[in-house]
Amino acid sequence: MSGSGPASAATGASSSNNASSKTSAMAKASQHLDLDGHDLPPSPAPSSPRSGRRYALATELVFTEGSDQYNASSVPIYQSATFKQTSATAGVSNEYDYTRSGNPTRTHLERHLAKIMRAQRALVVSSGMGALDVITRLLRPGDEVVTGDDLYGGTNRLLKYLSTHGGIIVHHVDTTDPSKVKAVLTPKTAMVLLETPTNPLIKIVDIPTIATLAHNANPTCLVSVDNTMLSPLLQNPLDLGADIVYESGTKYLSGHHDLMAGVLAINDPKLGEKLFFTINASGCGLSPFDSWLLMRGVKTLKVRMDTQQANAMFIARFLESTGFKVRYPGLKSHPQYELHNSMARGAGAVLSFETGDVALSERIVESAKLWAISVSFGCVNSLISMPCRMSHASIDEKTRRERGVPEDLIRLCVGIEDGDDLLDDLKSSRPGRRHERVARRHPRRESNTGYPASAPGGTSSRQSGSDE
Repeated sequence: MSGSGPASAATGASSSNNASSKTSAMAKASQHLDLDGHDLPPSPAPSSPRSGRRYALATELVFTEGSDQYNASSVPIYQSATFKQTSATAGVSNEYDYTRSGNPTRTHLERHLAKIMRAQRALVVSSGMGALDVITRLLRPGDEVVTGDDLYGGTNRLLKYLSTHGGIIVHHVDTTDPSKVKAVLTPKTAMVLLETPTNPLIKIVDIPTIATLAHNANPTCLVSVDNTMLSPLLQNPLDLGADIVYESGTKYLSGHHDLMAGVLAINDPKLGEKLFFTINASGCGLSPFDSWLLMRGVKTLKVRMDTQQANAMFIARFLESTGFKVRYPGLKSHPQYELHNSMARGAGAVLSFETGDVALSERIVESAKLWAISVSFGCVNSLISMPCRMSHASIDEKTRRERGVPEDLIRLCVGIEDGDDLLDDLKSSRPGRRHERVARRHPRRESNTGYPASAPGGTSSRQSGSDE
């Protein structure tokens, strides 16, 4: 029996209000607000609506969506320190108020990075070491940190400072042996810091095993992994049990060494808020212009890395055939070849090798022309260095010796140039008597420089990123 009169009108109004409320809720839900309340695509990215699966990473790197009013295909640079508000009494009445706390260009980059790093949230700061500094500010005096004995020099320097001035207890162990890590894990272990491959000895760390051991020793322990060497194209430590992944965006993510940036990725929203608080309070968030540059660089990550890996394999095979001790996880001679392949989708483009003679190593490095003598890696152009004299010079000689870092070690960061040109440039050092003896052990590949004329299998060996 239908109602009539005022009661019916009230019921009608109520129904209308309910319908309006539902419509409003649906409209709000359809805005696709992200974790920060921004109207940008959610992360991780939605599956393809047609096939019901996620897009391939090669697609995700390039494909972005935004709400720019002009539908710009490249995210605009909001080069503004402040943003006008609509109210004097409502606090922050618009989405942004001050770039230190957030900027549309940076937000777009962070959502895109979260997507490709398989994270719920990504944050960007002014350098890779800045990212590690933000992470270590989670520590308190008396906390214990377990980390490797083969570390990037800057990481080692920061940890030494924290142990000296911050009351943090740091244990350096061989993280390639989980039993050695387990031996120092305690309920006081607040953080485990891992690099894999390590720098510069290119050792491989079993992330899933160590993450499990750390969380068993202390469920609140944070496992942080420096993934700079491989980038999200080749490895996703969050999928392997890590709590925090950080990278130097200066390297492969950017690819051109024209900016400095650090990236953090996490899945725990509360942890993300803690990290963001430090970034906002300290003011180390990435600038709008550098955010735009990094966004541009990320889009070409795959094409750059594919070429760099192919060149790295070509050169690694050549050096190994010559008699040098080569450290590269793409070679089956690497002692942790299988472990690396169980976690990663490629070997990367950084390798190191020993010549057995410091003077010879110096001559090789200083004779190079295409290979720029420089620290860092991940750039489109190739770099060469002696870690003990450059990137790891801040670690004293006694400590380097204890950690097994050879003084004659050469590190190659392979770029996208022609592989044969890079190889010819290495041969230009004319190695002298020692390698004339090496060449005699390989008479069929002997060249007038004492090096082999080509890598095993010829230039076709550059077509694969792994030693198959």
